[in-house]
Amino acid sequence: MIDIELLRTNPELFRDSMRARNYDPASIDQFLAIDATWRSQTQEVETMRAEQKKIGEARKIEEAKALKEKIAGAQGKLREVEQERDQLVRLIPNLLHANAPRGTSEEDNIILRTISKKPKLDFPVKDHLELGTNLGIIDTERAAKVSGSRFGYLLGGAAQLELALIQFALNTLTNENLLKKIAKKAKLTVPAKPFTFVIPPTLIKSEMMSAMGYTERGGDEIYKLQDDDLVLVGTAEQALGPMHSDETLTVEELPRRYLGFSSSFRREAGSHGKDTKGILRVHQFDKLEMLSITTKEESENEHKLLLAIQEYLMQSLDLHYQVLNVCSADLGDPAAAKFDIETWMPGQNKYRETSSTSNTTDFQSRRLGIKYRQGQETNFAHLINGTAFAIGRTLIAIIENNQTKQGTVNIPKALQKYTGFKEIKN
Repeated sequence: MIDIELLRTNPELFRDSMRARNYDPASIDQFLAIDATWRSQTQEVETMRAEQKKIGEARKIEEAKALKEKIAGAQGKLREVEQERDQLVRLIPNLLHANAPRGTSEEDNIILRTISKKPKLDFPVKDHLELGTNLGIIDTERAAKVSGSRFGYLLGGAAQLELALIQFALNTLTNENLLKKIAKKAKLTVPAKPFTFVIPPTLIKSEMMSAMGYTERGGDEIYKLQDDDLVLVGTAEQALGPMHSDETLTVEELPRRYLGFSSSFRREAGSHGKDTKGILRVHQFDKLEMLSITTKEESENEHKLLLAIQEYLMQSLDLHYQVLNVCSADLGDPAAAKFDIETWMPGQNKYRETSSTSNTTDFQSRRLGIKYRQGQETNFAHLINGTAFAIGRTLIAIIENNQTKQGTVNIPKALQKYTGFKEIKN
């Protein structure tokens, strides 16, 4: 949720931000109008309550009874206005960060850097599905029989590779000395506080998903259990953020850093016919997600730290990738700024997004009620999220980039101590 007082005093700031996202800013004027009505009616009810107190003290019974009925009617109207006001303010996305480039589509995302070189494969390149099927480690046909389209079984080497990625990420993000080195290389002065590993619920209350800012736009991606008012998460972040809802932390506790592992679920609405092969775009996938809760002052540095961690993980796997500064039109509502990492996929002959990190500033914390106390002052915390590993897409990158002429797959050196083998073969 945005800062309503700032919206009242500087609405043009929000209009410009919405236009940059390719959104119609009409909801801002609609909100300001209903907000003025809400404030007027709130004052009216408060005035009547004060009058009711005076009348009660004077024991004017009939007059008090009439005023009580009048207040009840005014409160009913106020509740209707409050409901409409709440709906309108939730249509206003986060303010863009000054460093977020303006653009009209994903084509305007800016490539910040490209790391390493594309692998030289001097033989006919296969995609991950062909390799995985031939090696017996990916099975989408049987998954379709059991669950329908856009599902897959990971077997043998692929399943073991997933566990290796989890262990590698866990050992990296809980290692204080290693985090110091990552921060130093990125020229960041941030606490080397390790991440706490969390396995969160995959079902959360609808109100918590709404508080995270993913229902007003993008709600058609969410799997819902209507009878229970629960939804399935599309990333562990959506369960990690609400952990501290309605809490006030001390500044000494920050940053709070979490690494969450969960299965994630997305309906992939509107993606019919796109990326249907293999395990690139599926309804269920596993994901390791970072979430940091920090102060306004440390927000930008924490965002850069999460990106530095992502780059360390990609470089450790010897993968060729590029870093993008995501433009305004390609940002979700909660994000003020976002970086994407796109990894080279030889089997598709293109870069594909494998991880992202977003700074949501205080947008989610205002909805969730997460604050921190610094001396006598209390402020809303800043929440930053970032992918450690989107397992399926990382597996694709490893399989396609490390394929051999014989149709086997070499395991990156960083993962070999976790897999116990150096190659996946028949």
